[in-house]
Amino acid sequence: MGDVCPCGTGRPFDMCCGSLISGRDKACTAEQLMRSRYSAYVKKEVDYLVKTTYPKSRVPELAQSIADWMERVTWIRLLILKTDATTVDFVAEYMADGSARHHRERSAFKLYKGEWFYVGEA
Repeated sequence: MGDVCPCGTGRPFDMCCGSLISGRDKACTAEQLMRSRYSAYVKKEVDYLVKTTYPKSRVPELAQSIADWMERVTWIRLLILKTDATTVDFVAEYMADGSARHHRERSAFKLYKGEWFYVGEA
């Protein structure tokens, strides 16, 4: 069936976040988009991350900033702490410069024209 999805659901990647990243399916919830964005960081899918950022939140250097971040870290796991309709509180564990680290964020999402987008920190 393929690799287990990095987002932590335990499902095969192609039947989980892979279907969103490929464009076959669309996220139905803010949490599902958050998980797929984490998986996109793991899989180095810059275009998906830019595409799923709310248009008004995109800055010209977004793609380069994401690519630079991807080259500096190795993702370990995603922990979803709390979700509601439009926010996801999470911790993403990663390795950088030989040290284990974590990124904690409460992310805001917006449903716009029938699709979920990442807006930024809530």
